[in-house]
Amino acid sequence: MDSNKIKKGLGRGLSSLIGETKVETPKNQLSISDLIPNKYQPRKIFDEENLNDLTNSIKERGILQPIIVRKSNDDKFKFEIIAGERRWLAAQRAGLHKVPVVKVEVDDLKSLEFAIVENVQRLDLNPLEEAQGYRRLIDEFAYDREKVSKFIGKSRSHIANTLRLLTLPDTIIKLIESQKLSAGHAKILVGLENASFVANKIVNKKLSVRQAERLVNTFKNYKQKSRNKKFANIIDLETSISNKIGLNVEIKNKKNNKGKISFEYKDLDQLNKIIDIIKSNY
Repeated sequence: MDSNKIKKGLGRGLSSLIGETKVETPKNQLSISDLIPNKYQPRKIFDEENLNDLTNSIKERGILQPIIVRKSNDDKFKFEIIAGERRWLAAQRAGLHKVPVVKVEVDDLKSLEFAIVENVQRLDLNPLEEAQGYRRLIDEFAYDREKVSKFIGKSRSHIANTLRLLTLPDTIIKLIESQKLSAGHAKILVGLENASFVANKIVNKKLSVRQAERLVNTFKNYKQKSRNKKFANIIDLETSISNKIGLNVEIKNKKNNKGKISFEYKDLDQLNKIIDIIKSNY
């Protein structure tokens, strides 16, 4: 095998990532049936309209950018697609029997890195798929958020906000994966206590992202008003007790109406006063 740098045709990011990766030749032809999908492919949803557009383009001009592949670890007669699965699918629809490929020697980490870089640079991933790709780098390959940020070329806040999508309930993630809910809707549901309820409202009423934002804001405003009212009542109670015993009082009340009351004392006399009050009443 010759060791060459792939300098053109793969995009600056992929070219830089491949670097000194061993390749057989700049361009080979393989049978479509010789290729299998990448097990680390972060992209799960392929837009039907875009796939049809690519199919028509391939029929007219062929595949302009080769598919990056590696030898399959599971089937010695197959090659696993690292980058270019959409082109492979479209080529099948276009009736092609062979496709241009670049064969590389990479491990599982590089395979995942290639797939993420290509999809992120092309904006092919929805935010949920992007988050799942980042999560695999973190969980399976010991990346931290700082390393993901530098590798992808996006800010740490972008990485953090994208990963937050994975905190959504499974019911919402399934709605996104089945394309019943858009990733745009998902972003505004992050951190919402009744997220599943709101998500079902969005789906059933077929709300746009802007309409969904208004619905979410309505819930948030209602919740804030309830909190403010509750907080005001607690303040009044703290003030009332404090005026009666002459000491600072703090009440911490939880959602289930459990909590604690704290009395502040500055010397032993004040501590004895608290003890005497409790003893005289209980």
